[in-house]
Amino acid sequence: MPKTTTLTVRLPAEVKSRLEKLATATDRTKAYLASRAIEEYLDAQEWQVRGIEEAVQAADRPDAVFTEHEQLHGRFAEDARTTAGKKPR
Repeated sequence: MPKTTTLTVRLPAEVKSRLEKLATATDRTKAYLASRAIEEYLDAQEWQVRGIEEAVQAADRPDAVFTEHEQLHGRFAEDARTTAGKKPR
């Protein structure tokens, strides 16, 4: 069993009520659901931060290539015109 610790948080009454209802409906404890929610939130946020850090490192390299906004806008506008009216595959 993983080592655990206690954390006290303040929640809006509505959030607590929703948590209680979900715990009852899923036959899980509020602590379990809160812990899983925090883990999933951390996973998503850490993934996003890693992606940003990698992008910043890539942009900071001397050989980094940048495209002007106007060029990208034109390229996407052209793609939109050529695919307009086509059904997705």
